[in-house]
Amino acid sequence: MNVPLEGLLSEIPSVTVAGSTLQELLPPLSEQEAVTESARCLMCFDAPCTHACPTHIDIPKFIKKISTDNLLGSARTILESNLLGATCARVCPVQELCEGACVLGSEHKPIAIGRLQRHAMDYVYGRKMDVFHAGKSIGKKVAVVGAGPAGLSCAGELAKLGVSVTLYEKRELPGGLSTYGIIVLREPMEVALAEVAMIQRLGAKIEAGKQVGVDPTVAGLQKNFDAVFIGMGLGNSPQLGIPGEEYILDGLEYIEHSKLQPAQLHVGRDVIVIGAGNTAIDCATVAHRLGAERVTMLYRRTEKEMTAYPHEYAFVKLEGVTVSFLSQPVKVHHENGVVKGLECVRIALGEADASGRAAPKEIPGSNVLLPADQIVKAIGQNKLSLAARFDLKTDKGFIRVDANFETSSPGVFAGGDCIRARGSASTVMAVQDGKLAARSIYQRLINHG
Repeated sequence: MNVPLEGLLSEIPSVTVAGSTLQELLPPLSEQEAVTESARCLMCFDAPCTHACPTHIDIPKFIKKISTDNLLGSARTILESNLLGATCARVCPVQELCEGACVLGSEHKPIAIGRLQRHAMDYVYGRKMDVFHAGKSIGKKVAVVGAGPAGLSCAGELAKLGVSVTLYEKRELPGGLSTYGIIVLREPMEVALAEVAMIQRLGAKIEAGKQVGVDPTVAGLQKNFDAVFIGMGLGNSPQLGIPGEEYILDGLEYIEHSKLQPAQLHVGRDVIVIGAGNTAIDCATVAHRLGAERVTMLYRRTEKEMTAYPHEYAFVKLEGVTVSFLSQPVKVHHENGVVKGLECVRIALGEADASGRAAPKEIPGSNVLLPADQIVKAIGQNKLSLAARFDLKTDKGFIRVDANFETSSPGVFAGGDCIRARGSASTVMAVQDGKLAARSIYQRLINHG
């Protein structure tokens, strides 16, 4: 079904439990705060912050427009490079990207680029302003598989160019991880859905509850559309392969419940989160803020090998979460399905493995039982099987694309986490993939008549 989202935006759940809250962590800047902060910017020529942004937003330009009270112009500057500017203002690791490159950061406090971007984006969304409109039709149709950041970015850019776009989304709500998998502290669900609604107003059609490969079929897509873009993310966490694993919760589902049904989410008193990436930190934060007395993250390597951003690790430590390094789960202890603890073995690190990190080796006889009444795993995500349905070449299970984001099948393009065989995956990279793929798709449509 084609989902209208405007009516959903006032029905997003929030929750406060035992004095803790799952609400957006940073408050919005006031008008005066935004003007004062924007006035600090040096407006660098060939600004390093713009180069550090994967979508290459002209950061000095949008900040200058805030300082002159031109918030609509500021938002336009952002959206010209990044149609999901409201999401990225909140979830981008700005400490590692634009703010990390700010020339004021070496001796002074860097410009609060992320919060200024949010200020401009909240201005246009709060006033229901549409910065862009659908382009004049060129008579071509493109199917987009997956309505996450990559798919939405691609669809919106194509719609601006006059292409008819239909997005097929397996889930009930579009938005991908922005809707389901990013905790409310970083991005409330209504922000993601407001961006989806904006893409719809550009003319993109969203068919929710549709599993590509089944309904519609791959053959049907290739027959009925002039090109296809695959912008799917990845799946749930892989299996640990230990006894009692059926009593371990999936991290992304844990976060999803905290967003969709927070009041119904059962949180243990003594929670263990397996993993040390950003999703694991989000799971630990949810557990802590929703009433867990003790939250422990478990990781089989050391702090040096953690995949979480340093600022996220610093944040979760301030939340009171502890981390047990060099520990590997070997068995879930339970009584009639009720979790009682997690048996772990101590680890010594050996030579580097295929990932380039030191390989973990169990220390015989070092088993220890950690008390727990709830265990959550966030140890990465499985690759999805859609590549096989399209008969696409892959690299380590990820879809292989060329410099134009075209796959081994002519007319089929891909971007986002599903192609990220190397390097880090992030929302902003997915948005950039979608934008660049849209340009390649448009050129193909034009060149092939």
